[in-house]
Amino acid sequence: MIEVQNISFGYSGGGKIFHNHSFRLKKGKSMAILGPNGRGKTTLLKCLLGLLPLCEGEIIRNGECGYVPQHAAVVFSYSVLDMVVMGRARHIPLFSSPGAADYHIAESLLETLGITRFRDRDFSSLSGGEQQLVLIARALASECSLLVLDEPTSALDFKNQGRILNTIRDLSGNEGLSIIFTTHSPDHAAYAADYVLLMYSADEYLYGPAEEIMSDENLHSLYGLEIRGIEYTHSRGRGRALVPVY
Repeated sequence: MIEVQNISFGYSGGGKIFHNHSFRLKKGKSMAILGPNGRGKTTLLKCLLGLLPLCEGEIIRNGECGYVPQHAAVVFSYSVLDMVVMGRARHIPLFSSPGAADYHIAESLLETLGITRFRDRDFSSLSGGEQQLVLIARALASECSLLVLDEPTSALDFKNQGRILNTIRDLSGNEGLSIIFTTHSPDHAAYAADYVLLMYSADEYLYGPAEEIMSDENLHSLYGLEIRGIEYTHSRGRGRALVPVY
């Protein structure tokens, strides 16, 4: 669980990136953050993780956080398995090495995300989308209770986007993990998030259940273009796609 109370952040000599934002996310729920480029989505994530100091307000975290950034620069050559095992760091005593149990957890997460075939590959040799899947496995290896992802599907093809979105739904709905992720795709937010935060400006935002917040009108105000919700039928029932009108 995470509770955000009237938080504000701004860099020295500049204006506020966001001001007086509040929201609460319970255990086992997922939340998507949407907004145009430069609105402060990544900055907000870093504040939630404690990586940037707030100007005002308070953040209450119940449990440990796992973080998946947009990109990861690796100086040395590490195998995919070793990258995932690094997520076990908080569970390994100082000056100790990972044990059999740590490697077992890493192996099981590679299987869960469908990337066991990369086990012995050099991490830096993978494509951007493949690296993203490994970083998600590494964050899950930490056994966090809150998983924070910055645009987790941005470098993935359609199949892997679906895999990540379904993983988010499964981890929150079935495993009791709280998840916060940023995205530029309203469809992804509508599909995988229980709650949505729309960042309009430093002082204006909307937060609430996805089915209430993700209206055509709210998205039009957010992005400045017309967005239509289209109902459709598929093999598993009915769905709704959000389509921009250019």
